[in-house]
This record gives sequence, C-alpha cells and structure tokens, in this order.
Amino acid sequence: MAETPEPDAAHMARAVELAARGHGATSPNPVVGCVVLDAAGQVAGEGFHAFAGGPHAEVVALEQAGERARGGTAYVTLEPCDHTGRTGPCSGALLRAGVSRVVVAVPDPTPKAAGGAERLRAAGVEVRVGVLEAEAERVNEEWLTYARLGRPHVTWKLAATLDGRSAAEDGTSQWITSPEARADVHRLRAASDAVMAGIGTVLADDPRLTARPAPPQDPRPDDPRPDDPCPDDPRLTGRQGLPHGLPDGPRPPSARRVPLRVVVDSDARTPPTARVLDGQAPTLVAVAEDAPAALDADLLRLPRRDGGLDLEALLRELAARDVVSVFLEGGPTLAGSFMRHGLVDRVVAYLAPAFLGSGRAALGPAGVRSVSGIHRLVFDDVTPIGPDLRLTARPPHRVREQ
Repeated sequence: MAETPEPDAAHMARAVELAARGHGATSPNPVVGCVVLDAAGQVAGEGFHAFAGGPHAEVVALEQAGERARGGTAYVTLEPCDHTGRTGPCSGALLRAGVSRVVVAVPDPTPKAAGGAERLRAAGVEVRVGVLEAEAERVNEEWLTYARLGRPHVTWKLAATLDGRSAAEDGTSQWITSPEARADVHRLRAASDAVMAGIGTVLADDPRLTARPAPPQDPRPDDPRPDDPCPDDPRLTGRQGLPHGLPDGPRPPSARRVPLRVVVDSDARTPPTARVLDGQAPTLVAVAEDAPAALDADLLRLPRRDGGLDLEALLRELAARDVVSVFLEGGPTLAGSFMRHGLVDRVVAYLAPAFLGSGRAALGPAGVRSVSGIHRLVFDDVTPIGPDLRLTARPPHRVREQ
C-alpha cells in the first residue's frame, strides 16, 4: 500500500481529534470529525458531530467554510452518509458545496447509510478512502463494534491491588483505589449506554451503579426516531464509551443521558431495597426464564447457559434496546463469564500500589485450564491516576495493525 501523503495524514489526524469531542453524546449516530480546505489548501472549516439531533460534522464544517469550500477538499473520519432523514444526506451537502475532493478514513459498514463515496465519485468528485483508518476506527470503536457485530461494545473495568485482589478476606473493598481513580470511573460510566454488574456485587456492595454527579436527564424520547438525520442504523442509540475518559468541552444539556443500569441476576435475588432499584436511573434486571417473578422491576428473561445466563442473548437484547456500549463493573464471576465467551472488547484496570495477599480475585474462572489457553491482551495505554495506575488493554483481535 502506498504511503499516505503527509498533508492528507495531517488533516485527517485533526479530523480524528475533532471526532473525539463527540464521545458520549452522539447517539444514535457515530462520532465523526471533518476538516474542509479551500482550493488553495488552507483550512476553511472544521466540525464534529456534537450531539444526537444536531448537525453532522460535514454540515458544521461546510457552513463554517461557506463559499471557500468550492473546489476544496473535505476530510471525514467516516464515509459521508447517503441516507435521507430530517436532513438530507451528507454526501449531498458536500456536492452542493462544490468540493472537488473528499478523503475518508473508514467506510460506513451499515447498509442504510453507506454509499456516500460512490455517489460522490459518480458526480465527478475525487474520493480517497482509508487514510488514517486505524486511528479513526479507534476513536469510533464502540459504534463500529455495534454496527459490525450487532451487539454492544463491552468495556470491563476492574480495580485491584498489585496482587490482583479486588476485596479483602472479610469481603471489604472500599476503597482499594484512590478518589482520583473513582472519579475517573464515573467519567467512564457517564459516557456509556449501560453500566452492568452481577448479583454477587449487588448483594455484597449494594452499589448504585450511577455516574456521579449524574448528568441531567435527556428531555428527548428514549425511543429512536426514524427521522433522525442519517441514523446509520435505526436501532442505534446510546453513547460512545471512552478509552481514556471524557474529553473536555461543552455539550448541550440534551446530549447527556443517564446510563441504563443492568443487573445480571439469574435467580431474581435482587433485594427490593437494593440501591440499584432506587429510581435514580433506569434499571434492567436480567433473570432466567424460569426465575421467580416476584421482583418488582423491569425484568429481562433469558435462557440459562453454563450455570448463568446466556450472555450473548443478553447483549443482543440490550442492542435491541438501543444500547451501543456496556461498562461492565463486576464482579469476578460475571467478568470471568464475559472473558470466557470472548465478549470483552476492552479492559480498563485501575491498580493500586498495595497488596492484600488474600481475598477475592478480580477475575473469576474464565475457561483457562492451562497456559496455552491464556487470555492474552495488548496494552494500549498506561496512565497515572492519582497514586494509582490506569491500564487500558484489548484482546489482540481488537487491535488493528498500524
């Protein structure tokens, strides 16, 4: 493959940077960034998709560029949509603006919105696809996972000592990590569609599973609207999880929504007084098909599998409820099941500089009987958070070759 020309790479890198600003607010659409150059090669406009229902990145950048866009080049992190909703397709907006060249990082994988590149080519616009594709995929990984696999992207978060303990022998776990690490976790929660825990964690710790301070409720209806502009898949609604925390920058109040709380509770043992049922956020309790029906909560009944619930069925059901990203918090049994079935897309581990020597391990049985079956990960980021370390890692099949 020919080396990417430096100007294209530099401008696409800026578009990727812009796209990241939409993290956690673009549901039901992906995060997208756009840079528009004039005919002389000077930056004329920039934009990103800031919140669902707002203008798309291309529209923002083209409006800023105005007449300077004519004869210029547009850099877009995701193929311009070719779908007509409340607004026309972004491919049409680029044509009306008179750009002569469009550089795309990632082709749109959804049949509903794809086709923008071909429409532009058919109209005589030069189109280049694949510039900084890996970087653009990484910034949009939650939505792309959903679009390609038909299930939410799953991030497993753990907090542990250096010897891998998430609780002491007496079951106490508050607090292993620092206030700074816990604040970072809340930022990650707030950027997710759903926060998930198992019944063991609910019974042991009675967590709220909310993002504090809780973002204001979204006044928009929860159900996806078929006339949303270019809703690359009408089932997609939710917020994109962040690999390294929430980006800075203002967002409109309507861009924030409270994450759905999900309890995986095969036998419906969640106490009616559990804080996860306190009404501060919507809660879904996943139970087995044959579990008692006495629990007064929103129940999702699923088949049993391997001593628990069918997790793949759970993720499919969450996708049908418009959940794009899941933040998996615990405990070790549930995390082990997700790992065993290959359903973890990213691991965010907070390690405290401490030892317990005994107590609960952070990960339960994960289907490994010998070293040959070990779950290998690839480190992506190591960041100090207060006195702790935050490690971000992914399974090798989730890491693209650079």
